[in-house]
Amino acid sequence: MDYQFKYKQEIVKIIMKKFSVIDIGLLLIWALPAIYLLYSYNQLPNEVPTHYDISGKANGYSSKNTFLIIELLLMGVAGFTYFLVRFIPVFDPKKQAKYSDTTYYKLAAGLVVFLTAMSLIIIYAALNNGFKIENFLLPIISLLFVFIGNLMNSIKPNYFAGIRTPWTLESEDNWRATHRLAGKLWVIGGIILTFCLIFLPTNIKNIVFMIAIGAFVLVPITYSYYHFRQKQQ
Repeated sequence: MDYQFKYKQEIVKIIMKKFSVIDIGLLLIWALPAIYLLYSYNQLPNEVPTHYDISGKANGYSSKNTFLIIELLLMGVAGFTYFLVRFIPVFDPKKQAKYSDTTYYKLAAGLVVFLTAMSLIIIYAALNNGFKIENFLLPIISLLFVFIGNLMNSIKPNYFAGIRTPWTLESEDNWRATHRLAGKLWVIGGIILTFCLIFLPTNIKNIVFMIAIGAFVLVPITYSYYHFRQKQQ
């Protein structure tokens, strides 16, 4: 028990030591949806859209209180994600994540900005009936892939972030090759997808978006297995 207590104390000390002014700024960004929602709460309709179909039209509604809870839960997810990614080197049992400390910092910051932007757009859509939410959410998601793709080559093997398949976790060579491919795919594909989502008609852009996201996920996973099989021969 004493060992566990001392270990937890050490983790807290490391986290506090790493906490900086930038973290405080990101904390303020993280709090923006709550501030916006509380400020505009009385302006929300009694029935607030909380679910949208593939074309971006609302097809599910909840009460204002339920909407408030959902948004706070989203903020909780954003906060937990930031904390986990920001301090991966502290928790990583592989002890290699420390070599990518700066990369994880950038990744954590990007995720906070992304999730905050999504929450703000959802709240704005709830306040403005007829707002085409898909015109903003989908391009933001595609730009997130561009952002993460730029960081792929710098992510060292770990159990928390990156393309974590049995084959990438087993081999550092597989990890590097898979993340190199994923980085190029996500950056180039994300830029092309963003332009498509801006200019294509709604019924086509949704199909393109789903195909692209499927490719972003499946291609690196498939390649990691292919790379593994090639090394077995």
